[in-house]
Amino acid sequence: MSRPRRFAHTPPSRRAAVPLLALGALLASSLTVALAPDARAADTLLSQGRPATASSQEGDGYAASAAVDGDLTGTRWAGVWSDTQWLQVDLGRRADLSRAVLTWENAYGKDYEIQASDDGTDWRTLKKVTGGDGGTDDLALSGSGRYVRMQGLARSGGYGYSLWEFQVYGSAGGTVPPPATGAVKVEGTRGDWRLTVGGRPFTVKGVTWGPPVADAAAYLPDVREMGANTVRAWGTDGSSKALLDAAAAQGLHVINGFWLQPGGGPGSGGCVDYVTDTAYKDNALAEFARWVDAYKSHPATLMWNVGNESVLGLQNCYSGDRLEAERNAYTGFVDEVAKEIHSIDPDHPVTSTDAWTGAWPYYERNAPDLDLYAVNAYSGVCRVRQDWTDGGYGKPYIVTETGPAGEWEVPDDANGVPDEPTDAQKADGYARAWNCVTGHQGVALGATLFHYGTEHDFGGVWFNLVPDGLRRLSYYAVKKAYTGSTAGDDTPPVISGMTVSPASSAPAGGEFTVHADVRDPDGDPVTYRIFLSGTYANGDKRLVAAKWRSTGNGTFAVTAPQGLGVWKVYVQAEDGHGNAGIETRSVRVVAPPVSGTDLALDRPVTASSFQPSYGDCPCTPDLAVDGRAGTRWASDWSDPQWFQVDLGASRSFRTLQLVWDPAYARSYEVRVSDDGRAWRTVYATTAGDGDVDTLDVPATARHVRLELTARGTDWGYSLHELGIYG
Repeated sequence: MSRPRRFAHTPPSRRAAVPLLALGALLASSLTVALAPDARAADTLLSQGRPATASSQEGDGYAASAAVDGDLTGTRWAGVWSDTQWLQVDLGRRADLSRAVLTWENAYGKDYEIQASDDGTDWRTLKKVTGGDGGTDDLALSGSGRYVRMQGLARSGGYGYSLWEFQVYGSAGGTVPPPATGAVKVEGTRGDWRLTVGGRPFTVKGVTWGPPVADAAAYLPDVREMGANTVRAWGTDGSSKALLDAAAAQGLHVINGFWLQPGGGPGSGGCVDYVTDTAYKDNALAEFARWVDAYKSHPATLMWNVGNESVLGLQNCYSGDRLEAERNAYTGFVDEVAKEIHSIDPDHPVTSTDAWTGAWPYYERNAPDLDLYAVNAYSGVCRVRQDWTDGGYGKPYIVTETGPAGEWEVPDDANGVPDEPTDAQKADGYARAWNCVTGHQGVALGATLFHYGTEHDFGGVWFNLVPDGLRRLSYYAVKKAYTGSTAGDDTPPVISGMTVSPASSAPAGGEFTVHADVRDPDGDPVTYRIFLSGTYANGDKRLVAAKWRSTGNGTFAVTAPQGLGVWKVYVQAEDGHGNAGIETRSVRVVAPPVSGTDLALDRPVTASSFQPSYGDCPCTPDLAVDGRAGTRWASDWSDPQWFQVDLGASRSFRTLQLVWDPAYARSYEVRVSDDGRAWRTVYATTAGDGDVDTLDVPATARHVRLELTARGTDWGYSLHELGIYG
């Protein structure tokens, strides 16, 4: 039985489609080559959203990907200020090329070539431009290739080359067969089931879908190339047609999902009373029926999937007998939905996904109209077969999310945070999952592996096959599972032996050392990027470019953030062919050391208040002078408060260090006294920002007091340590 999770998946966000480029903009350059109307009509934009690389970039805001993102005036690639720079795009597969449109920024190429390659190594020139004058160059091409490059030869001035957009048009090699059509059925008898489409056997070889539906046409050719035949979506609405249409154009099918609360497992979604809330159920049933009717005849529709992890998720809303009643009512409602779908669309099966096989007895008891079951299982996927056998279930299943072990399944590292698997371990996780699914012949009808996503953040690096459009080892593991081979593919750099030093005591704002052994299987030159994420320090899951310098032999000096806590540090090695190896370890950022003796250590302290209980409390005043970073003083949740230490005698000191908990002071004063009655102010601020305040306050006194007048949060004030150094 799969363990309950510590986080859950939510439906992918959507954004508006990128506006189409006006034809007038394409004709703005003196280099524009006229094409016959029928030739232009046959063109397909192949480059948008595809992996792009460059010989250089001028800064963090000018990445190669900005030249293929469809934004003609807002983002751009810019290279360093020298000749012979290049920008290239990987189309994903060999294509017949008809034209290239280059929309130059003011720093344009005077002389350059458009080149193509089948392997990203051997290049042939398709067009040479001399005497370019900037603007928009619309160039007719004749030739083919998977990779297309703008190879700069001479710049127009002292700046580098800069492109708002690099668009490559043509037609992908070969004709894409349409998706198999006809009724989709679950056929056979117990233990010898099969899924059929139009009477032909069909095994679900899928991925869960992450990019915006507006980008489906750009990414689904890559999904097809990796051997998948299906994508899974969590929600179905008016925007789904773009995904279905793009999938059908690539010969792919879609598992259309319907979202029910509390979807996504523990901690996700709202709480619905399925026993009594008839309005919610009636509205959901009507909404689902609307979209079933809209898409039941679409050639890409494979099946309908009602709900996601809600049987498990209900434990976040209810307990005891009430929880049992709600789980029975929820699965009974799923059966109502299945009956309604079958009445509208008898030609596609209906399933329902949950996060553990412990949900299946509820479905067996209350949802007999489901055609098959579905489960999300990661490290526990190979136990699903035994769970099915032990439960004696009478229906087959598909696995709707699986892959390597998730954050909720791995042991913690030395810093107390989940120890993320390596790239190689993740790739093995996908291969293992697929082998376990296909090993349950006649019962497991396939899987959609998690996750074909492009997010380049904490969760994206953990699970996405193509974060930031870069292919991982996991991408090729899935491709090999689905196609049997990755022969001829240029594969990513492999990182091993990543270490961080010091891993548990990196000083805020100082440097720590990262080492990684990197090997590229194809001998490609490797470039590096290093990122930090505050997922465990402050909840910010973004990857932010770190300040770093190479010290040689795969070793880097990285500047620690100012924020305290456990951070993730990522080494990303790119091969210039749209591939990347990414490894990550944790680093604990601590207050920077202060020279001298801490005069406040274990001295008597008093405070205006303290929290006797709540979370890790009691949080008494003495805990802020005990020399331990893991303990803290915490006040009541009100203004003002004060904290005072008695040094025992008049002592000279020069530095105070305040190590704040997230509950920090925005406004406060440092006051000193010889007798504990007459006070003088030696420091004041109204712009405190938490973390660590290291203050230069030379003084001589016996008593030191913090007058805390304005909180930085809704909580009280909380100090891990107050150090007074002399």
